[in-house]
Amino acid sequence: MIEIRGLAKSYGPRLAVGGIDLVVPRGRIFGLLGHNGAGKRTTLQMLTGCLLPDGGEIEICGIDLLHQPALAKAHIGYLPETPPLYRELSVDDYLIFAARLRGMKHSEAAAALAQTRQRCGLEAVGRKIIGTLSKGYQQRVGIAQAIIHHPDVIVLDEPTVGLDPTQIREIRTLIRELGDSSSVILSTHQLGEVESICDRVQIMQDGKLI
Repeated sequence: MIEIRGLAKSYGPRLAVGGIDLVVPRGRIFGLLGHNGAGKRTTLQMLTGCLLPDGGEIEICGIDLLHQPALAKAHIGYLPETPPLYRELSVDDYLIFAARLRGMKHSEAAAALAQTRQRCGLEAVGRKIIGTLSKGYQQRVGIAQAIIHHPDVIVLDEPTVGLDPTQIREIRTLIRELGDSSSVILSTHQLGEVESICDRVQIMQDGKLI
């Protein structure tokens, strides 16, 4: 589902990602483990088409991301470290908006909303304003916008950062469920996180997989 070959990125003289190779098959949860500044976020930003690499190839479901970005991105759901939420909207309105951005018709979006609320445990807060929710629920909404279009590839950047222990357990359970049907890749600097939810782990340091 995800294949990276020779992926590289530099910021001036500083090498951020140094020619990495990576394959993540369907139905696997892949953890990218490393300290802050190791190159994890830059890798995920290139993987999701948010950042142009200096070199290398990225294939999503067999589609070249660099040559057919719109087609490849249609298969991706992405949760950045800071969820891209409109805090003044209700949960339902925001998720319908996210579905429509993904090209869903109104009837499709309504059905996807019902399913996604159930998967992410958001049934009780659909009409609440996002800005009034706890950080744990806001993180759930962030994951919901990433999966509402049923992507084959789900990319999560530090999905449990800043959450309390109960919220962390709930989000980890949700991620494990997502891995049943999609390829999931997540970044973290917490060894316990990858031990608890990932099928495979790669350690990143100074822009390289070690």
